[in-house]
Amino acid sequence: MGAYKYIRKTFQNEWKGTEDSNYDYASLLRKRALDYRNEDKAVVVVDYPTNLISAKSVGYKAKQGIFVARVRVRKGTGTHHRPKNKRRPKRQGQAKLSRRLSNQAIAEQRASKRFENAESLGSYKVAEDGKMHYYEVVMADRNASTIVSDKNLSWLQEGHKGRAERGKTFAGRANKSTNLKNKRKGRAKKAEDFRWGPNLR
Repeated sequence: MGAYKYIRKTFQNEWKGTEDSNYDYASLLRKRALDYRNEDKAVVVVDYPTNLISAKSVGYKAKQGIFVARVRVRKGTGTHHRPKNKRRPKRQGQAKLSRRLSNQAIAEQRASKRFENAESLGSYKVAEDGKMHYYEVVMADRNASTIVSDKNLSWLQEGHKGRAERGKTFAGRANKSTNLKNKRKGRAKKAEDFRWGPNLR
């Protein structure tokens, strides 16, 4: 079994919380989350990716111009202001609300906003606790000479600024497709109601 298989198996055991004769994998994940929570900033640059397999799957390369940023996103539905008047309690808009973006897409956008000279190639989750989600975002400096000369990454210079904000990453595309699917369902339902209304049956 190669090194990548061992790394993948270790992270799977951490998320499952298994325990064997060598390690208590749940404690490893819990300790990592505690270290992440004690950091001062929400977006920090790390020396090397925590999960090398996931990092390589979204475009990470060990070369100049590519770095990894760890971003924390708090759990919950975000801030929703309560209407001042003229609402029934169940129409206050305080419960059963969710963000329009996934937490992973929010993490990519925050990293892109923090490093304006770099673009987000992708991201993956590394930890979570009771209050926060923690993601690592692979960033590429679009103006670095090593990126310009790389035939697989030179396309970043040609009109690809703001990939995370425009939903061009994997997390952004998944979010856009979900919203589009919901819109299409709503349109089909309205058209069906208009076609087969009570007056036309």
